[in-house]
Amino acid sequence: MEYIPQIIFALLLIAGVGYFTSNIRKMIRNIKLGREVDRSDNKKERWAQMARIALGQSKMVRRPIAGFLHVVVYVGFVIINIEVLEIIIDGLFGTHRIFAPYLGGVYDFLIGTFEILALLVLVTVVVFWIRRNAMNIKRFTMGELKGWPKNDANYILYFEVVLMSLFLIMNATDFILQTRGVEGYAHAGEIFGSFPVSQFVAVFFENMADTTLIVIERAAWWIHIVGILIFLNYLYWSKHLHIMLAFPNVYFAKLTPKGKFTNMEAVTAEVKLMMDPDADPFAAPDPAAMDEDPASLGASDIFDLDQVQLLNAYTCTECGRCTSECPANITGKKLSPRAIMMKTRDRLEEVGSVINKEGEWKDDGKKLLNDHITTEELWACTTCNACVEACPIGIDPLSIIMDMRRYLVLENSAAPTDLNNALTNIENNGAPWPYNQMDRLNWADEL
Repeated sequence: MEYIPQIIFALLLIAGVGYFTSNIRKMIRNIKLGREVDRSDNKKERWAQMARIALGQSKMVRRPIAGFLHVVVYVGFVIINIEVLEIIIDGLFGTHRIFAPYLGGVYDFLIGTFEILALLVLVTVVVFWIRRNAMNIKRFTMGELKGWPKNDANYILYFEVVLMSLFLIMNATDFILQTRGVEGYAHAGEIFGSFPVSQFVAVFFENMADTTLIVIERAAWWIHIVGILIFLNYLYWSKHLHIMLAFPNVYFAKLTPKGKFTNMEAVTAEVKLMMDPDADPFAAPDPAAMDEDPASLGASDIFDLDQVQLLNAYTCTECGRCTSECPANITGKKLSPRAIMMKTRDRLEEVGSVINKEGEWKDDGKKLLNDHITTEELWACTTCNACVEACPIGIDPLSIIMDMRRYLVLENSAAPTDLNNALTNIENNGAPWPYNQMDRLNWADEL
């Protein structure tokens, strides 16, 4: 009987971690549906970029108010959950604050730090809730955030309030039980832990009987750890998956200058052939140009995107910084870079659900292009890179837009009329204007 709590805890832990692992494996499988891309270069620079942007939050704090609030929640939530290690050990072995006797004053400092951070997180979460729900900030009220995305953001805030509150209640009741010397909580007259915040919360419990306090402390302890396991598994369905994915996403982000696009070698070789007056059109093609399969020129579905782009889709925080910087969106056009990432993730999950159901991919008659992302959105983009520069975790909506535009032009010849005219003129006249090549310098005759 005495081992039943440990057995229950172990089963809950195995189930929670197991289900989370299963979902993460599905996510990795979905990402691998994309084309392989080599981002193994410049490892030192990539590690430095990850440390600076993902860990150091350097791009987040460019907007100082929101950035500071995010850093508080980020640091608080990460550091406070270090205590989860102690909770897991205590749960598995039936101990109580197992690290306390070994860490001494360091333990007191850690618990005190955790409590101060918990209070800061609570205050910050309230501010975040007000910003999202009461202040009418445009990037939080746009169409793509209606329904589930808005609710998801609020659910996470509620989760954090509950977890931080349970942490403080658990410590407050534990503090009283320790001071009373109750069996299982007493440590030879020594108080283990520093409780700078929960000692004030303890005022609400100090007149309660020991048995009642034990029930509240144990209930808070159990609900806290079960809540963490629920939160862990909720991440897969939430935009807060970026808590984990931001690090690999930044590591694998492009290191090339902003605005530099990737050429398709097969197309580049053909264009060079067309422009070279001395080239032999019947010569054998360059083997290097044939390494790339030109079967699909551009992207119409998630299978045509590369794996980093699909990782981007899963990592998107839906913060809207990209959209708030987008000149097309600002001028009232339909394009929202955030929506591009959200729709890509929706299509990715749609494909994944088919694979889950059928055991393999079977064409569902849908595509990312048109069924999720419209051509109106794609052609509204000015390719200015503002969205890429604004993203705090290295997401690149522009690369998806350009790959899909490439498909429209090269596969469907479906560019807007003005662009088609310009392309035709370049092909025929060597310039985007409808003038004969012999007349290109006539403008200089009167100078």
